[in-house]
Amino acid sequence: MFVSACSTVVLPSAGIDTSEPDAVVIGLAPDHFNYQSLNKAFRMILDGAPLIAIHKARYYKRKDGLALGPGPFVTGLEYATDCKATVVGKPEKTFFTQPLTQQSCNPYFTPYFLQDARDDVGGAQNAGMLGILVKTGKYREGDERKIEPPPYLTCNSFPDAVEHILQNLL
Repeated sequence: MFVSACSTVVLPSAGIDTSEPDAVVIGLAPDHFNYQSLNKAFRMILDGAPLIAIHKARYYKRKDGLALGPGPFVTGLEYATDCKATVVGKPEKTFFTQPLTQQSCNPYFTPYFLQDARDDVGGAQNAGMLGILVKTGKYREGDERKIEPPPYLTCNSFPDAVEHILQNLL
């Protein structure tokens, strides 16, 4: 959860000194999202460490149901420290465009499909891609109405999405 002065990603339980961190990095570490570790992150940020988020997913699906993702914790730290996190993953535009740029691909001709309307589909569409929402995994009824513009397409399954791409986009 924290990055030490030598830029090695460490969790509080790793036993590595984080007294002079380069940055606070938040990813998905459910067992470490507790008051003590978040308060330590809060203090590091107040002392000048930048806040970096791997992504800001609101929630994700586990075997026992939906669970909070790192997004609420990142947002809480942003609010408490009056700073803005640098997000390096979804839904940031560069997360989607960087691989396309490296492969000289046109975003408009690149469909992107997953189960999260905001972070996956919305992020892809903000990058100029065709966002396809698939009603599996963490999908909840009405997710397609949570983003503007709405998904290019909403499918019941991944095979349905692939079939649409093969029939209509290639």
